[in-house]
Amino acid sequence: MSGHSHWAGVKHKKEITDQKRGKIFSKLLNAISIAAKTDPNPEFNPRLRQAIEKARENQVPQEHIERAIKRAKEIASLEELIIEAYGPAGCAILIEAISDNKNRTMAEIKRVLNENSSKLAAPGSVMWAFEKTPEGWQAKFKQSLEPTGLEKIKKLIEDLENQDEVQKVYINI
Repeated sequence: MSGHSHWAGVKHKKEITDQKRGKIFSKLLNAISIAAKTDPNPEFNPRLRQAIEKARENQVPQEHIERAIKRAKEIASLEELIIEAYGPAGCAILIEAISDNKNRTMAEIKRVLNENSSKLAAPGSVMWAFEKTPEGWQAKFKQSLEPTGLEKIKKLIEDLENQDEVQKVYINI
């Protein structure tokens, strides 16, 4: 019977998991490269040490980690972006991204925001609602949303996190 190959089923499942792992690996390795820009020694760079630990938790091979640290010296074009936006029902959104092409990244994020009835905000207009902590950004003032607004926000966050350059999304809900 054609089409009933066990390997065909395994191949499709493996392809999906490999794509997910690849996306996670690229985000983690970009974070390592950005952290290694200031100091490539993890003993003296706590941000790099934390990024390496997170990569090891996700089973990123050591040679990939070392390559990402070396790449930080060579590639000066990688930059860290903090993008501010307003989401459904006016909730505040901070988006952390790492990109080698700021214009392309901003265009992609703007497209995702527009598709989800959200919009970019001027720099500093959303930042006041958050405070920087060692774990990331925390909302100073929590906002409550109705169930339909929560569904829209969840879809927006999912769409944003599917972008390769986006590292983390913070909201004030």
